[in-house]
Amino acid sequence: MLEGKAMIQDTDMPVKMQLQAMSCASEALDLFDVLDCKSIATHIKKEFDLRYGPGWQCVVGSNFGCFFTHTKGTFIYFCLETLNFLIFKGAAA
Repeated sequence: MLEGKAMIQDTDMPVKMQLQAMSCASEALDLFDVLDCKSIATHIKKEFDLRYGPGWQCVVGSNFGCFFTHTKGTFIYFCLETLNFLIFKGAAA
């Protein structure tokens, strides 16, 4: 949990990385309008690419569906404020 606002729905990330994901999402919400999901997602993706290497993907919104393959230990799906956040590193082909 992040200040009682974030709620993890599913994850296989290490706890330290989970906390970083929620912190980065919170930071992005401070920087961008809540309706600017593309900028929020871009901010999170770039931060994760810098910290953990390239290949990260981020989806942000209030209503979306997806199907993907991810590298083990790199997936998190959580809610913060009115948005859902999906962050993962793509799996090698």
